[in-house]
Amino acid sequence: MRKTMMLPFIKSLLNKLRITLFHVVHKHGFAYLGATASFMRPFRIEGKSHIRIGEKSFFQRGAWLFCAPLDGENPELEIGDRCVFGYNNHISCIRHVVIGDDILTANNVYISDNIHGYENIDQPVLAQGVIFKKAVHIGSGSWIGENAAIIGVNIGKNCVIGANAVVTRDIPDYSVAAGVPARIIRQYDTVAKRWVECK
Repeated sequence: MRKTMMLPFIKSLLNKLRITLFHVVHKHGFAYLGATASFMRPFRIEGKSHIRIGEKSFFQRGAWLFCAPLDGENPELEIGDRCVFGYNNHISCIRHVVIGDDILTANNVYISDNIHGYENIDQPVLAQGVIFKKAVHIGSGSWIGENAAIIGVNIGKNCVIGANAVVTRDIPDYSVAAGVPARIIRQYDTVAKRWVECK
């Protein structure tokens, strides 16, 4: 019985130790790293000096944060407080990506303010580099489903993005979006105070 009662305490202690060790090793170099933010190994972070991560935000295994300047720009990747990111999330920023507070994502989510160039038919796509599309802003309280891709768009607060969605257009507050390309399928009517289906 005592062993069973001790398990939560031991797990909590080990988690605190893991977060402390993460900060000792990785805190230096970030623009800001909240005291209780943490990543599960393995993870990959490029461009730490342009990345801000808030308090209690947590990344599951396989996270890749990439924030690098393009054409002399000073990129900013900002992640709010209390966010929880699933396995293998990839966030790519060459100018501006802001993720609000209390965001929840499933596994294999891709968020980017850029796309790969392809227009020049005389060059392989590999040689054409990346192009800034549009700044990304994801409002606080939103949920992003498994395998979703969010590319150069604004998503409002308390939105739901369905699994496998490819979001290429802005989504307003209190919306549910799904599909490829994603479209709004439900919205909260603030006057009627209820969710309504969108045709």
